[in-house]
Amino acid sequence: MGEQPIFTTRAHVFQIDPTTKKNWVPASKQAVTVSYFYDSTRNSYRIISVDGTKVIINSTITPNMTFTKTSQKFGQWADSRANTVFGLGFASEQQLAKFAEKFQEVKEAAKLARDKSQEKNETSSNHSQESGRETPSSTQASSINGTDDEKIFHGGPVDAHLKSENDRLKTALAQGSTNAKKWETELQTLRDSNARLIDALQESANNVEQWKKQLATCKDESDQLRNKITELEAQCNEANLEKERNAQLSVRVQQLESELQEKEQELENLRKQAEIIPQLMEECESVTQKLQAAEMKNKDLEDRIQTLQTDIEESHHKQGHLKVELKNFLDVLDGKIDELHEFRQGLSKLGIDN
Repeated sequence: MGEQPIFTTRAHVFQIDPTTKKNWVPASKQAVTVSYFYDSTRNSYRIISVDGTKVIINSTITPNMTFTKTSQKFGQWADSRANTVFGLGFASEQQLAKFAEKFQEVKEAAKLARDKSQEKNETSSNHSQESGRETPSSTQASSINGTDDEKIFHGGPVDAHLKSENDRLKTALAQGSTNAKKWETELQTLRDSNARLIDALQESANNVEQWKKQLATCKDESDQLRNKITELEAQCNEANLEKERNAQLSVRVQQLESELQEKEQELENLRKQAEIIPQLMEECESVTQKLQAAEMKNKDLEDRIQTLQTDIEESHHKQGHLKVELKNFLDVLDGKIDELHEFRQGLSKLGIDN
């Protein structure tokens, strides 16, 4: 085969709905390979795409075609021979831009090839027309001029009629020649299309194994991507668990901070109480000193009482008149002793509490 791929990309293929001429109909379920092919034997360019064993694009590029970008990732072109409009959806803007640039290059190359072909056809057509014009002219001459006897016999009206018939025959002959050229061109176009379709079928049959391998590779890549997605989902689940743990730890940290503030408040209260303790100790020492002084006084008083009792017993018979005063003194003294004893017990309790 004389065709070679000159550019290859991948895209989703669409065709215009033949009934509505507005809606797009997907020609492939997924992104397929779309390639530019150059046929060196016919000096022509084609866009070919095959989905499995089905040829979904077989479009010969002509100089009249135009590739239009309808969006950032979608482009289209009309194929009058296939009587349809093809659309391609790409994965990125860069792929669309490269495909459009290649379309313009191939279109210019097809235009150059057509111009060269027309020059050759015009040259051969001129030769054929020159050779074909010789016969009608001789026929016209014989028809118009006739023989001398016919001229003499028929006269002027017959010559006018013959001229009009000759003009009509010239017009019909020219139109027939034009129609014959058109039919030859259409026939040649149909033959070329048939040959291209046969070549495409042969090419698709030869490339089935390659596409099968590509399909197997794509399946392997798809399996790898699925496994990767599964791993990423597992990692996401682990990340979610870590987030939950972090949230629980944050709550625990807040609780600990609250407890720490409470402990600090308690510590501050204890520090304030510790500042009061030295004052209490000083008061306790002061009370203790007073208690010791009172005990010493009590002891002195007891000694004095003992002495007084001895003196009273010795001088009882002498100081009978002082009994009443002494009794009163003793009552007062007992009251003081009781108050001193209660005061001592209060100091003892205060010391125990401290």
